[in-house]
Amino acid sequence: MYTYRDIEFKLKKSPRKTTSIYVERDGSISVLAPEPYDMAEIEQILETKRSWIYKNLAEWEDLNRTRVEREFVNGEGFPYLGSTYRLQISDDTNKELSLKNGMFILKRSSLSDAREQFIDFYKGKARNRIPNLVEHNAKAMGLNPKSINIQELQNRWASCTGEGVLNFHWRCMMAPLSALEYIVVHELAHLKHPNHTPEFWYTVEKVLPDYQQAKGWLRLYGAGLEL
Repeated sequence: MYTYRDIEFKLKKSPRKTTSIYVERDGSISVLAPEPYDMAEIEQILETKRSWIYKNLAEWEDLNRTRVEREFVNGEGFPYLGSTYRLQISDDTNKELSLKNGMFILKRSSLSDAREQFIDFYKGKARNRIPNLVEHNAKAMGLNPKSINIQELQNRWASCTGEGVLNFHWRCMMAPLSALEYIVVHELAHLKHPNHTPEFWYTVEKVLPDYQQAKGWLRLYGAGLEL
């Protein structure tokens, strides 16, 4: 962790030639910069972006009031593709966790690792659905990503490497399909435009003319998509 005046930030290596600043989903600040790091330049960028940083931190505090503390008990709601399904703990099921008849069914003997069972569920659904979304939208955008990963990404929905690898957080499967497709198109657009320039947003808009709705949904409710 680094500190510039009153701003604490994490410094991460970036495969890009430019420096970017992000307010992460947990409210921390990350600076992505190419190596070797030029701290004087990074501090200058932080100073320039000071108002933007504090505006986004204030918004983060407001939006995170939607954060939910979920328990693995009967009746608790868990999201999947934008809908909420209640949990039923059962002794009469062969599967560790399943989504059946509008409910999540968790085997009682799996209570001790319930979180891992849910993560496996979301990862499995993501592996089935996200590659198809990527293929469909990549074709429309004339792009060819190198590969796709489903993994834990800490505070990001997704990421795009300089080598063309797309990484998606398993939590994406909690969001509505429209928001999921926006996340996919957003990362595909980064294959052409590393930063959020007007050209980047124009590329997104050409594929998803109403992308602002999905983007707004994630800002308002994304903090609630947790286990």
